[in-house]
Amino acid sequence: MGFFDTEKGVEQYFKIAEGYDGAELIKILQKYLSQNSTILELGMGPGKDMDILKKLYAVTGSDNSQIFLDKYKNKHQDSDLLLIDAVTIQTDRKFDCIYSNKVLHHLTKEDLANSFQRQKDVLNPNGIAFHSFWKGNKTENIEGLLFTYYEIEDLKKMTGNDFEILTMKTYTEMEKDDSIYAVLRTK
Repeated sequence: MGFFDTEKGVEQYFKIAEGYDGAELIKILQKYLSQNSTILELGMGPGKDMDILKKLYAVTGSDNSQIFLDKYKNKHQDSDLLLIDAVTIQTDRKFDCIYSNKVLHHLTKEDLANSFQRQKDVLNPNGIAFHSFWKGNKTENIEGLLFTYYEIEDLKKMTGNDFEILTMKTYTEMEKDDSIYAVLRTK
């Protein structure tokens, strides 16, 4: 059983994530994605980013934790939610954009490469993938939760075959230049 498969893990994450959302990242996304486009958010967690995205786009939220989905659905009955693993992304639906904010770093490098390949299949032609990662060159396991850090060059190698890199830059979330965001378009 994973960290986010327990009520305790989910509640702990709610506390950790308090005060953080992707508002600044979503402003960047708006430069690349027209309003009312369809978005699949991978790993929506508490749904803070989804709440912001829904004001601009037609959003489908997803998570691999039924607990997160149930908590969000209880407050937002009309929400379009899917139980999805970020590697296999089992859906027949297509989207204009796949978005995640500090989610894909919970995957191994191999799983992330597989996720990028699958994302290409789930995106419409000229679809956008927008993701953020922790910057660095390490992996750590904190209370059963994997964190894989990336450098820009690593991400370029992983995405270059399937995506055109529109931009990939460092930004500051907690410490100077501790994070990377990537804006990719299907080839």
